[in-house]
Order: sequence, then C-alpha cells, then structure tokens
Amino acid sequence: MNAIVAGLIKRRRRRRRRADDSLHDVFCRRRSRIAAAGSTSPFSSPSALAAAGSDGGCEGPPSLPVLIVGAGPVGLVLSFLLTKLGIKCAVLEKNTTFSRHPKPTSLTIDLWRSSGNSTAWRKTSSGRSRRSIYGANFDRVVSPVSVAHFSQYKLVELLLKKLENSGVRACLPDEIEALTHEARWEGKILTGHECNSIRPIDDGLIVGASYSDKGKAEERNFRCKILVGSDGARSTVRKLVGIAMRGESDLQKLVSVHFLSKDLGDYLLNRRPGMLFFIFNPEAIGVLVAHDLKQGEFVLQIPYYPPQQNFEDFSSKVCEQIIFKLVGWEPADVQVVDIKSWVMHAEVAEKYVSCNNRVILVGDAAHRFPPAGGFGMNTGIQDAHNLAWKICSLLSNISSPSILQTYETERRPIAISNTALSVENFKAAMSVPSALGLDPTIANSGRVINNSLGSIMPRSFQKVLLEGIFSIGRAQLSDFILNEKNLLGSLRLERLKSILDEGKSLQLQFPAEDLGFRYREGALVADSHDFQETEATSDRKRVSREYIPSAKTGCRLPHFQVRAQTASSSEETLSTLDLVPGDKLEFVLIIAPVKESYDLVRVILRTAEEFKVSVKVCIIWPQGSFVQKLRGSRVKLDPWENFIDVEEVKRPSSTTSWWIRVV
Repeated sequence: MNAIVAGLIKRRRRRRRRADDSLHDVFCRRRSRIAAAGSTSPFSSPSALAAAGSDGGCEGPPSLPVLIVGAGPVGLVLSFLLTKLGIKCAVLEKNTTFSRHPKPTSLTIDLWRSSGNSTAWRKTSSGRSRRSIYGANFDRVVSPVSVAHFSQYKLVELLLKKLENSGVRACLPDEIEALTHEARWEGKILTGHECNSIRPIDDGLIVGASYSDKGKAEERNFRCKILVGSDGARSTVRKLVGIAMRGESDLQKLVSVHFLSKDLGDYLLNRRPGMLFFIFNPEAIGVLVAHDLKQGEFVLQIPYYPPQQNFEDFSSKVCEQIIFKLVGWEPADVQVVDIKSWVMHAEVAEKYVSCNNRVILVGDAAHRFPPAGGFGMNTGIQDAHNLAWKICSLLSNISSPSILQTYETERRPIAISNTALSVENFKAAMSVPSALGLDPTIANSGRVINNSLGSIMPRSFQKVLLEGIFSIGRAQLSDFILNEKNLLGSLRLERLKSILDEGKSLQLQFPAEDLGFRYREGALVADSHDFQETEATSDRKRVSREYIPSAKTGCRLPHFQVRAQTASSSEETLSTLDLVPGDKLEFVLIIAPVKESYDLVRVILRTAEEFKVSVKVCIIWPQGSFVQKLRGSRVKLDPWENFIDVEEVKRPSSTTSWWIRVV
C-alpha cells in the first residue's frame, strides 16, 4: 500500500507498452487463438503438453485468483499478505517437508509489526545483540521495532503459524483428495506438488504439477489468473516461461554443513561471541555461521572445486574432521545434521513480469546474490510486499493490468543495485585472505588443470595435484610465516590490521540499502525537482551506508512517533508506519493542519470517490497545539469521516525532521 505525502501528489494517467517484450510474450497475447487451435504454449515443457490440455475448457477446479509456486519465506510472506488483503490464493511446494537447514537472515520487523504482534518474531531471534546490528537508537529513530537475526527455517515455522492463524494450512497430496471440490485449493499450501508446465487459456493459465499418490506418479492441473514464481534460484517457473538470467554465474561452489555442538557454542559465547567467523589455517579454510550460540547451532560453508572435488566426497565423517581442523580442537558433541551443496551467482532476471502480466517472478527466482551482506531474502520479502498490494489493486478492479508492470519497474533496479553491492562486498571480504598471502588465483587451479594437459591425467591424480597446490597456498597461514618476527609475516599482519581498522573488509550493516532504497519510476508520479540528485550525493550515501529518512517520492514512509488524539485523552503512541493498514487496500494522505492542505484533501477525496478508492486522511498536529483545536479537522473535512488526528511526539534530539515541503 502506498502512503501519499501531501504536496507530492499529482494525478496523471500514462499508458506505455514495453519495447523489449520477448517472443514468448507475443505468443501469450495470442493465447485465445492457441487454445482454439488446440496448440500448446510455446513455453510448456514438451513432456507436459498432454497433461496440460485436460483442463483447458470450463471443466475442472474453479480458477484461483493467484497461484504461488514455492513455499520458501518469500512465497509464504506473499501468501500471508494476499490473504490479509482478502485475495484467495494457493501455494505449490515440491517438498513434503520444510527444510531445517539454516540460512542466515538479518531483517527489520516493520512488516511483521503491520501483520500483528511482533513479539514472537523477536523472541526467536538469536546471535549478537540486535542493537549492535544497527545501533542503540534504531528502534526509536529509524523504525518502531528492532533488527533481528533469524535462522531461515525458524522464520518459516513462524510464517506457517501466522498463516495457519489466518486460515491457511499445509496439506499433503492424500489430504487434498478428502477436501470438497469447491474449496479444494484456496487457502492451502499444497506440499509434494512440483510445477512442470504452464499453458495460457482465455481467462488465465493452466499450471500442471506432478505429485506422488501411494508411490505412483500423478498429474494435477490448476487454473489461475496470476502465477507467481517464488521457487528459488533454480526456478522452474522462470525456465518454463523462458526468462534468462543476466550477470555472473558460478562464482563459487560450496558445501553447506549444518551441525550442532553445545560445547562449541558455550566456548564461543564465553570467549569469542559473534555471528560470522572466517577461519583460515594451514589445514582448512571455511566460513562458520553461528545461528544460535546458546543452542550450539551452526552452519559451516566449505568451498570446493569440481571436477577434481565432488560433493559426494563430503561425507558426515569428512565434514566432522574439517570442523575439528577449523576450530582447532575436537568438541565431543559435534553432530552433523545435514549437508548440502550450492552455487554462488550474481544474476538478475532479464524481466520479472511475463505472459501478458500473468506470470511474475519474486525472490531468488528473480535475483541471485552472493551471501555477502544478507540481501537475498530481505530483497525477496521487499518484492512480496511491493507485489501484494498491486495484485490486490488489479483483482479488486481498482487498477488495470499495467499496474503489475510497475512491480518490475520498481523492483528490478533495486535487485541490480543489490547484486553489484553484494559482489563488491564479496570481493572486499577476499581482501583478508589476500593480505594473509593467499593468492585468490590459486582457487582457479582446478579449472587450469581441467583446461590443460592435466585433464588427460587420471581423476585421482588430478585430485591429489589440486590438494597439493592448496596445501602450499595454506602454508602461508602457518605460525612459521605469520608472526611478528618474520619480516614477511609482520608486513602481512600489519596489512590485515589496516584493512580491519579501516572497515574495508566484509560489511554486515546496510541500513541505507535495507530501508533507504528509492523507486524512481513506477506506481508513482515523479517530481522532477526531487530527482535532481547528483551522482556524487548518491556515491556518498553508498559509502556511508547510513539510512536517512526521507519523504521524497518513492521512498519508504519515515518512522515517526505520534499520539492519536480523540475527545478522550490518550497517552498511547504509534508509528507513522502503523497508519498504513495491512489488511485492506487503503491509501493514506498525510497532511499538516493548514488551509491549503484541507483544500487539497477535498479535491483528492472527490477523485477517490469517483474511482472507488479508499483513502484515509491523517492530520499531524505540532506537539501541544491540538487541544485548543479539537474540532478543527471535523469541521474542515465534513462530511468525510475516514480521518485521524495525531499529535507529534517529542523526538530524540539527534533526529532531524523528514518533512521537506509544505503545501
């Protein structure tokens, strides 16, 4: 939902057709002719064509307004937001259980506050003090709530509980058969269903999915108006509609080891508390992520280099030995829970919206970042938040289908910027091993072997050769070299100290990118005066990483403590962010109690009534001025009743005003 700041509102209607529509979009716009001819969609997989045709007519289950593929955090957040807005949807998830393999996530809880009590979200956070992430005044100056560090699977568990409280529940394939036909899909997370085809029909799409029924492979078709692909970095939806990724692929292959050790957790908690540990020693190299020091829950990231090294080489026993080598001792209670492989990319989808505004990508399906800065899931949740109200606006007949194009217009530039920043941050992190004498080019030895005479050698010999090269490289980390008495070692240690003191290594705090991003075009009316920001100013912001609240067009509505004023006095305060509802599509107009603002309001309200759009007016009074003018707004806005008077609460002395213009 948008917050409309008085003085920045103009009404202008624009129609624009994208010049870069790909061929499959053209086919989608001709979907009625395709269906009539009995042909199949150009973006369905060949193996699924027959299955996709059975529900092409009027028979079959009723059409869903929205079908979401992928029940990760982003898909679940989108489902939750749509459900709160009254939009019926279902979620397809290929797995029958939800992964408990942790992924690090630091995020603000603004979104959760708008969805209800944020206490539960804070209780499950772990790691370092939340205030140490963005500073002690974060929850007073920047946001009504603090930053939290979550393991992703814990976040998913909380989302599932919130969805269940909203009437949405997860179902296995055999449970679905017992449901009544009319209500079979709505409000369900259909686990064990893997999307395998997409085909246009007159009023939407037919989505084919495979599932297992008592060990037998079966097919099921779903009808929907809008399909959202939130199915991760290897998105099936993205591949089926032929959307390519742009950027750098295969930057690094890693093994992710989820393990438990209360002994290690206690040791670090008492001696070296932290969340992220880059470990370099002569025997092994890895990154240790502490998800919960009190519980002793960790994930270890280990780089590996195919084809000389294979994922299958990393058994539980091998991973356990690597853990011992990295921590420097052998905790007796190490328990390896899970081992997975993954590939680091830095890519953004060439487009987010496809098939005549019917197929949309969100989250990792739309962008894949290096995990340097924690942008991945935060950016994905921002995608969901941006998209939810636009889908609601379209399906509520408030907006035309072109509103969905503004999702791409607004969100794709943010993803491109975050991709560049995460790559920059990843390279900055590599400055530490470089300072210690580890040559980054050594990591490419596997490719050199594979592309040279070494490729004709037996694979076992290649593996020994690669490990020998790595051992020589890691020898630079030995105490023999890295000590103050060794001239080379002392120079390297001094260089390392300089990098760390100047903050030139990996950064973990990005408030400017998390909260300070700005939409420069899309579902807004750009003010040319606002957009005359120089590149030098932008560069300074990127360097400082400081979030500066702003009421400029396209920015996040700034947090500000206010007190609701009624005939009966109240001491309860709320945030300006609370003025924007999460359970209905309502625009918020924030004004000052001056004649020009009230005149503007009357014009806007007449326009809102004409277009059947809900608008709430918020009048912010200076501190102490409201008591004498209790009936002021009611007289000025009569007969309009959807308004609220709030009084400014004294802000901390370090806070500057974000009001930039009066009408």
